[in-house]
Amino acid sequence: MPVEIAPTDCKTAPGARNRVLDPLHMKDWQIAKAAEAHMKPFVTLADELGLLDEEMIPLGRYVGKVNFTKASSRLRGAPMGKYIDVTAITPTPLGEGKTTTTMGLVQGLGKIGKKVVGAIRQPSGGPTFNVKGSAAGGGLAQCLPLTDFSLGLTGDIDAIANAHNLAMVALTARMQHEANYDDARLAGTNMRRLDIDPARVQMKWVMDFCAQALRNITIGKGGKMDGFEMDSGFQITVSSEVMAILAVAKDLRDLRQRIARIVVAYDRSGREVTTQDLEVDGAMTAWMVKALNPSLLQTIEGQPVFVHAGPFANIAIGQSSVIADELGIRLGDYLVTESGFGADIGFEKFWNLKCRASGLTPNAVVIVATIRALKMHGGGPRVRPGLALDEAYTKENCALVEAGCQNLIAHIETVKKSGITPVVCINHFHTDTAEEIRLVRTVAERNGALCALSKHWLKGGDGAVELAEAVVAACGKPSRFRHLYELDTPLRERIARIAKDVYGAAGVVYSDTALEKLKQYEQDSTTWNLGTCMVKTHLSLSHDPELKGRPTGWTLPISDILIYRGAGFLVPVAGAIKLMPGTASNPAFRNIDVDVETGEVKGLY
Repeated sequence: MPVEIAPTDCKTAPGARNRVLDPLHMKDWQIAKAAEAHMKPFVTLADELGLLDEEMIPLGRYVGKVNFTKASSRLRGAPMGKYIDVTAITPTPLGEGKTTTTMGLVQGLGKIGKKVVGAIRQPSGGPTFNVKGSAAGGGLAQCLPLTDFSLGLTGDIDAIANAHNLAMVALTARMQHEANYDDARLAGTNMRRLDIDPARVQMKWVMDFCAQALRNITIGKGGKMDGFEMDSGFQITVSSEVMAILAVAKDLRDLRQRIARIVVAYDRSGREVTTQDLEVDGAMTAWMVKALNPSLLQTIEGQPVFVHAGPFANIAIGQSSVIADELGIRLGDYLVTESGFGADIGFEKFWNLKCRASGLTPNAVVIVATIRALKMHGGGPRVRPGLALDEAYTKENCALVEAGCQNLIAHIETVKKSGITPVVCINHFHTDTAEEIRLVRTVAERNGALCALSKHWLKGGDGAVELAEAVVAACGKPSRFRHLYELDTPLRERIARIAKDVYGAAGVVYSDTALEKLKQYEQDSTTWNLGTCMVKTHLSLSHDPELKGRPTGWTLPISDILIYRGAGFLVPVAGAIKLMPGTASNPAFRNIDVDVETGEVKGLY
C-alpha cells in the first residue's frame, strides 16, 4: 500500500516551479531526470569550487575533469579542510546506503553553511547492469548527471581496460615469439628471452561486465601464428591492479613507476616478470594520462563531487583516489569520502592503506547502519536481492534490533581503535519505528559514538542536518589517529592483528600454498614495506558470509597470498573471491532502455 507523505516530506527540484520530487512514489532515475534540468553547468560548478580556467577540462555542459597537475601545483601548501570517511556496519546483500549517505551528508553540510566537497568511486558497468545498480546514491541524495555517471563517465575505466589488456597483449605475443624463435633470431629482435612459465601467469584479460562464462578460457588455439596456447580468462576491469594503482598514485611520475612494477607472470625459475620486463609499461602509462585527472560532478543540490577510481573493495583497496582527496581537502572546508563495504573491510583499508598513501588524517568517521541490517544480524530471516523482505523487517521488533547491535558495536570499536570519533548514522527507512531508533541511539552512545538519525533519502540535505551537525561536532574532538600496525611489523603479525582486532577471529590458519608464500615474503626484504590488503567476504565479519552478527570462536583461513607490487600491496586471501562476478537471473539491464524520441536513458538505479 502506498505511503502518504506530507508536503514537507517532499522536495522541489532546484530552480523548478512546483516540481515535487517524491522518493516514495518516483524511481531514482525519474528523480535524477527531473533534477538534471536544473544542474549547474560544469564551468559554474568548478568556478564556485575555486578552480581556475586553465584547471578546468569541460567534457560537455555538465561534466568535466580537473587538471590535477595544474590544480595541485597551485594548491600545494593551502589550508586543509576537515576529512570525513563514510563506512558502514556489515551490510545485507541489498546494501545499506553508504553512497546515498555520503551524498546526503555533503548536502546536509551544505545546508548548515559549510563549503563541502564529496569524493566517491566511479561505478563499474558490471554491477550497474547486474543487481547492485549504479552507486550514484538514491532518492534525494544522488550524484548527477546519473546517465553520464553510470555509463562510462569520462572514459577512465576504458583507459584502465586498454592499459591492462595491452600488458596481456605484450605477454602473450612475447610467449608466442619465444616459443617460435631460436635464441639467435630472438636476439635479432632486440628481445632477451624471458622464459615465461605459462602455468604462472598472474593476470587475465579484463572487461567491465559480469561475465562468468569468460572466467576460464583457452587462448591461442589454431596454429603457431595464432598465439601461444594456454589457459587464461577474464576478470572485471575494476579488479585490475591498474585500477588499484590509479586509486593510490600521487601524481603521474608515481603512476608511471607503479605501472612498471606490476608482476604479470613468473619465469620458469620463479623470477618475477613485470611490465617493465615486457617493455610495455610506458605504453600502458600513455593510456592512463587523461585518467589521472578526476571527474567533477555534483549532488542533486549542487555541491561538487569528485568521481575518481573504482577498485574492488574485497580484492583491492575499495576507495576513491588519493588524488581526488588531495584536491578536495584543499578546495573545501569539509571533504566527505566513502570506503567500500563495512568498517571491517572498507574502513580498515582506508585507515591502514589509503591514509598511509595520502598522508592525510581523518577527523571523523561515519558508520552507516539501518534497522533492516541490524535485524538481519540479530537473527532475522535471510535477505535476498530481488525477493520481497520478510515482514520481520517492516514491523517493529526491538529484540532483533538489540541482538543485531552487537555487529554495530564491533564496527564502533574498530573505528575507535584508529583514534577517531565514530558517528553512527541511522539511515532512515519509513518502516523504522521510534522505539527501534531510540534503542540504536542508546547502544551507539553507550559505546562511545555520536549518533544521528538521517532522512536524506526522503528529504535531501534538509533531512541530513542532524547528521551534518553530529559530524561537525565529531570533527571538533581531539584526534589521536594511529595505524593498526607499522610498516616494519612482520606480515604474519599484521594478518593476525587484522583478523583478531578487526574481524574478531580467534586465530589464523594457513593453507600449504599460503604458508609457502608467507615464508617467501618474510625472507624477501623488497616486500616488507608493502601494505597488507586483506581479501574476504563483505557479508560477515568472518570469512563465512553465512555467519551474521558478531561471530566468536572462529579461525580465519588464509588460502593464498597475492602480490600487487605496483599498487604496493601483499594480498592475503581468505575464502573464495572471484575476480569476475556473474550476472544474476534478474539483472538490471532488463529494465534499462532509451526514449527513442529524446535519446534519454531510463531505468537506471
